[in-house]
Amino acid sequence: MKVLFIGGTGNISTAVSKLAVERGIELYLLNRGKRASALPGAKTLVGDITKPDEIRSVLKNHTWDSVVDWIAFTEGDIRRDFELFNGATKQFIFISSGSAYQRPASSPFVTESTPLANPFWEYSRNKIACEERLNLYYRNESFPITIVRPSLTYDTVIPIPVGGWMEYTTVDRIKRGKKIIVHGDGSSLWTITHADDFAKGFVGLLAHQQTIGHAFHITSDEILTWDQIHQALAEAVGSEAHIVHMASDFLGTFDEHLRGSLIGDKATSVIFDNTKIKRFVPEFTATIPFKQGIKRTIDWFEADPARKIIKQETNDMIEKMIAQYEKAFMA
Repeated sequence: MKVLFIGGTGNISTAVSKLAVERGIELYLLNRGKRASALPGAKTLVGDITKPDEIRSVLKNHTWDSVVDWIAFTEGDIRRDFELFNGATKQFIFISSGSAYQRPASSPFVTESTPLANPFWEYSRNKIACEERLNLYYRNESFPITIVRPSLTYDTVIPIPVGGWMEYTTVDRIKRGKKIIVHGDGSSLWTITHADDFAKGFVGLLAHQQTIGHAFHITSDEILTWDQIHQALAEAVGSEAHIVHMASDFLGTFDEHLRGSLIGDKATSVIFDNTKIKRFVPEFTATIPFKQGIKRTIDWFEADPARKIIKQETNDMIEKMIAQYEKAFMA
């Protein structure tokens, strides 16, 4: 099996790349070659996907069993990919997002047939537009698409909305005994998936002829409250979480991206039904509980001081949020 990953060395995709190589897939990684990203067992193609003429030269004489674009975010990216790969691959996999599902949700139970609609987050609307364009290509041009919708998948990021992701800011606050913010009352339900678990489902979809025209989400079956998520994070660093609960609407007034990430994704309970991915990839099962996975992530951050990014502007914003909230609601 010959597979091309556009990207392939990110938070989610690195685990997928490693598993693909481990399973004997002939894997090519297309990137700009500007950083050390060699993956043992994978072949590297150097080129800038945003420069189609350059990429055509790099890709000439290649055909693929599957192409995965890990870094397509806009409808323009999809038009470019169609022009590059139509007729050159038996399967094109687009990485969409679980945040593309209906917000506000009419039900916390999400299947792949849940409507796509998100008026709160431009990122999600762009992913929806990409899916719509791909489905047109599938129906009108027989372009062999498969859509995958990850939801809050982690490995080398800290999966919390305030002071996390590529930042170590909230972890540092926990370690120093400072207050941290959890949106809502902390009781809404969420699913966080380790990239190694995601990879097992994803690799099973590669060059799977019955997946053409289908969409899948791939998530853990572990369901946690946001309080439990932050408490597990604190436990991973041997500390206690001093949580201040704040309404998502209130938090969104401080930062537009935070508004999208919360109101457009994490503010309400979501429970993903994984029946479909398990039917197509019977060996898929998520086996890494968050308490275990987040400890691995923290160990990764702490293995290199350069990874422990603590932003003063984030600290200042958190302190401002807490001060205004406590003044208004706890006087």
